[in-house]
Amino acid sequence: MTTWALRDDLQFQYRCDAYVLNVNLTGAHTFRITDARFSGGTSFGTSSQRELTLQPDQPAPIAEHGHGNLRFEFHGAHTIRIAPAANGANAQITIIAGTAGPAEAVITNPIAQSLKFDSRDSADKTPFGAQPMGTEVAFNLDALPGVSAVMLVVDERRLEGPQEVLEYREAARVPLARIVDGAREHWHGHYRFDEIGVFGYYFIVEIGGVKYRYENNADTIYWTRELGSNGLGRTTRGSEDAPIRRFRQTIYRADYRVPDWAKDAVFYYIFPERFRNGDRSNDPRPGPGTFRDASVEVHTNWLDAPWSPHSGDGSDDLYGNDFFGGDLAGIIEKLDYIHELGANALYLTPIFRAASNHKYDTADYRNIDPHFGTNAEFDKLTRAAKKRGIRVILDTSLNHSGSDSIYFDRYAKYPGLGAFDGGHIQAESPYANWYHFDASQSEPDLQYRGWAGAKDLPELDKASASYRAFAFGAADSLMNLWLDRGASGWRMDVAPWIPDDFWRAWRAAVKTHRPDALTIAETQFEASKFLLGDEFDSTMNYVFRNAVQDYAAGGDARVDYRNIELMRELYPPQAFYALMNLLSTHDSARALYEFGWHAEHDSAQTIALAKQRLRLAAFFQMTFPGAPAVFYGDEAGVTGGEDPFNRVTYPWPDLGGKPDQALLAEYKQLIGLRNTHAVLRHGSIDAPVYIDAHVIVLLRHDGSHWAITATNNDAVPHEVAVPLPADLADVQFTYTFGGAHVRARGRALSFTVPALFGTMLEDSVR
Repeated sequence: MTTWALRDDLQFQYRCDAYVLNVNLTGAHTFRITDARFSGGTSFGTSSQRELTLQPDQPAPIAEHGHGNLRFEFHGAHTIRIAPAANGANAQITIIAGTAGPAEAVITNPIAQSLKFDSRDSADKTPFGAQPMGTEVAFNLDALPGVSAVMLVVDERRLEGPQEVLEYREAARVPLARIVDGAREHWHGHYRFDEIGVFGYYFIVEIGGVKYRYENNADTIYWTRELGSNGLGRTTRGSEDAPIRRFRQTIYRADYRVPDWAKDAVFYYIFPERFRNGDRSNDPRPGPGTFRDASVEVHTNWLDAPWSPHSGDGSDDLYGNDFFGGDLAGIIEKLDYIHELGANALYLTPIFRAASNHKYDTADYRNIDPHFGTNAEFDKLTRAAKKRGIRVILDTSLNHSGSDSIYFDRYAKYPGLGAFDGGHIQAESPYANWYHFDASQSEPDLQYRGWAGAKDLPELDKASASYRAFAFGAADSLMNLWLDRGASGWRMDVAPWIPDDFWRAWRAAVKTHRPDALTIAETQFEASKFLLGDEFDSTMNYVFRNAVQDYAAGGDARVDYRNIELMRELYPPQAFYALMNLLSTHDSARALYEFGWHAEHDSAQTIALAKQRLRLAAFFQMTFPGAPAVFYGDEAGVTGGEDPFNRVTYPWPDLGGKPDQALLAEYKQLIGLRNTHAVLRHGSIDAPVYIDAHVIVLLRHDGSHWAITATNNDAVPHEVAVPLPADLADVQFTYTFGGAHVRARGRALSFTVPALFGTMLEDSVR
């Protein structure tokens, strides 16, 4: 029900003798109950690994630290009730039809109902969107006569970790002045934002001695705990200490710079182990100790499905130890393919030495994994890519290393002394203060902290001075080392789990060494806190991914697009135009799977519809601001569910694969459209000039060049009439696909948007 994200509207409240949560949901949902830290410290599920289907009105036991998920078929309004454990028994969960507890008070006062503020309306707030430090912002709340006082309350947000801590402290209260304008009144005031940060604001309105609040709406934002999409707000009753939904305002550093090349980037996103095997001599081979203290497994057939532990597929029960042999030589071999596709940047998931196939359990940050090649081959890759105009972005985690590493060395494999060499705390190790140890425990697994509880990923101490020097502070730090070896920037794993002061120091070091190095955070939720000019240039845009996927799957465009409008408002423009806009990732099911193609035996109709939805999503992705990222194989019709099946091999024809050549040709066309039309990469963008349940029409402007892009998620074409600015009155437009012409009639333009796809028009004759 939340895509496993924390969300404030799904927080339980204690009433009388139980914790209750009112929901309005339809369909089957799988879920667990956790604490705000999502840490496992309080996590209720079933006592076994098995999923438990709950029955209406029937209490069922749930276990703290339970590992199994809960499942329920919802049919509208329900109350989820948890009775706390008593006398050593398990807590009980019951799901009851209907709503428990008081509903939100209905506003009946006509003056209160008339209150209006829209954070994206220049009549209500100027200037629009994120602003540099020192900007004075004008606010205007509109109402019928009868309001006696309005106070603007400005709060500064504190958000830490993966949304574990979400708090506000009051920064200012600004009384607004009344301006009478005919039948309406305007309550007007200013506030100067002198510090960077994410700020919240709302209005306290007094009418007839009663206090109301005008606050943000209650829209949900993908992956994001805090509700509200900005734009038009709402009036509520309640005391000032009741929960508040604040409008949000981003204030960034005045000197915030993002590399100019980022807005022109088209990423080809590769999980190296599964892309191409170019050198069979370095393939992993099974044997004792080849995977931590166990063995790797090796596929002999490139087109096998990845093996999944505990699935009955015949593999062992270890995760991340099955290999196909993909390597750097394979990427080099296929650089021409990537170049012909139209990509001009590579994003590679980790390539440093590590035990697993995903390589996030780093064993040696300074050297390429021997199964991927050598440091010399990385140099060859970056030189060959540069000749084709392709940059290389690397990925690593500075939050945790591998347990099987030269730094930790739990299995005593490496020369030197690791911090946990041979499974024992080694205080004399040069890496001892890189980790958190608890010598009072006797069990090795309890003597150190594993990230998210994973003992193969010992968590690094980000406050350690020697670790910071190794990572980014020293002249030969691993950040500098790989930039000097040819990388063009970094995508940083699990960014929210690392303290902000670490990222601030890290950014300063990286940008001092290479000002044009691109820095990308891995975040799922709305990421404005990372885009203030002191941490990152960009983020992996999961909010975009979910919005576009849901829209392409047939969702209401007006609902889905709220997420994108919020980013346009909250993100600094230099970051907004550099966002890594995704459709698929190595951590989530592929787009084709989300669009309904789950298996080879699915019907031809199901597969064709899924591919058409992907074409629509790719059209939107390639014509929207930001840096689109194509996950390897999406362009060839590769599908796959959650990990590990999203990490399938690319279906190379010479190895028996069957890439979808028609889809591949369309991807080339769409990427070519982006690369040849600067207006799609650099052009300004405002709110849609037209939007309904199915169609989104955007107007782009770059110098003297105008373009219109339109998408339609309906199964039939739509004829739309859109308003144009005065500059485009009576202008003739040309369809980019096909070359036909259509002329505006005054400041209105009518045209057809094809079913389940999009169209682009360019101004041609004035």
